[in-house]
Amino acid sequence: MEINLDELRSGVRGEIILPESENYDEARKVYNGMIDKKPGIIVRCIDVADVIACVNFGRENDLLVAVRGGGHNGGGLGICDNGLVIDLSGIKFVRVNTADNTVRVGGGNVWGEVDHATHPFGLAVPAGIISTTGVGGLTLGGGVGHLSRKYGLTIDNLLEADMVLADGSFVTVNENQNADLFWAIRGGGGNFGIVTSFKFQGHPVKTVIGGPTLWPVERTEEIMEWYHDFIHNAPEDLNGFVATMVIPGPPFPDFLHLKKFCGIVWCYTGDPAKFDELFQPVRDKEPVFEHVGEMPYPSVQTLFDGLMPPGMQWYWRADFFSDLRAEARAQHLKYGQTIPTPLSQMHMYPISGAASRPSATDTPWAYRDAKYAGVFVGVDPDPANAAKLTQWAKDYQEALHPYSSGGAYTNFMMDEGQDRVKASYGQNYDRLVDIKSKYDPGNLFRVNQNIRPRA
Repeated sequence: MEINLDELRSGVRGEIILPESENYDEARKVYNGMIDKKPGIIVRCIDVADVIACVNFGRENDLLVAVRGGGHNGGGLGICDNGLVIDLSGIKFVRVNTADNTVRVGGGNVWGEVDHATHPFGLAVPAGIISTTGVGGLTLGGGVGHLSRKYGLTIDNLLEADMVLADGSFVTVNENQNADLFWAIRGGGGNFGIVTSFKFQGHPVKTVIGGPTLWPVERTEEIMEWYHDFIHNAPEDLNGFVATMVIPGPPFPDFLHLKKFCGIVWCYTGDPAKFDELFQPVRDKEPVFEHVGEMPYPSVQTLFDGLMPPGMQWYWRADFFSDLRAEARAQHLKYGQTIPTPLSQMHMYPISGAASRPSATDTPWAYRDAKYAGVFVGVDPDPANAAKLTQWAKDYQEALHPYSSGGAYTNFMMDEGQDRVKASYGQNYDRLVDIKSKYDPGNLFRVNQNIRPRA
């Protein structure tokens, strides 16, 4: 079928970028430099009308459609080869309502922009740990981060969304309108439509106490065993994720550079006067380095931005875990000692407190009873290192998988096939298939962790 671009041009006000366009190569870049896909058309939408026009154009011309928010997805699922990329980066706004502390956010925003807008009001929306992450992708997949124990996942704070569906219609979803869709998008990813606007509940967060503590990697098993008991019994004001990592260089002091560590990155939202007493057990474990102090919440959200700029090679693997048993700790020590590049690392994000209170079926995010969302990430700026960092991440995850809960947090997954998608939604998968079949029976939105409609 011959595609008539005049039809698209007449329907959108945003920029249409084609392979011959001067800015094409820049426009097709995503956060992960390992992804090198070449779409046929990129449309930088500037409003909902543009999104509707693109959806209709893609469907009517039988194009492969990808939806790009922040472009952070590890597997490059915001872009595609040959097809149409609906780029939401021009749909940006953040509006804070001080009457009820709610926050309206555009489909193309990144979290740093949200933090910038909410911080003067003493508010924050629970998100991840890198401020350049897109709001849309992180939210639709779940949203684990520094505030999870205190205020839950990002999806637990989503009150409403505006969406463009596969048939080009526009809907608002919340607990009272299109409630089935509202349930599905809180963890079901971009399978059900394009979200052009989110409404979140904000929470009182202004200043936090945060930062890393480090121990030599040889102490990994000991620190992880202690940490498991400590974090899940700590007040919900305290969050900390445990990691195996290398200190790549500045801003850390010279004596740490290129050495391997077991680290914990902390974020405390409670009364500063109570922090030292609460944190004493951490200091009793005698870390070789502590850089924990009071800072504005947006600062803890940007701690790692400088180390993780766009364009590096990334390979992700993930699993949920219900414990840090001895056999698993031994594998963390083994692979922590063989980290292949200075930026490669493993994180275990605690799922407890507010994040664990919803039931497994309240949202599609099925592993509320797990204790950790684990991610194994190979990272390096040099494409020559792509193979070894990929192999390390795969081997690390596969060594830990026998001790896992079976599925993974979809925001941490590459394009790993249908069985992994099913495992990650568990008992919620069939319900998601029903909703997908109702709203996107032709599977227009399939460049994602895809939930296939019934035939």
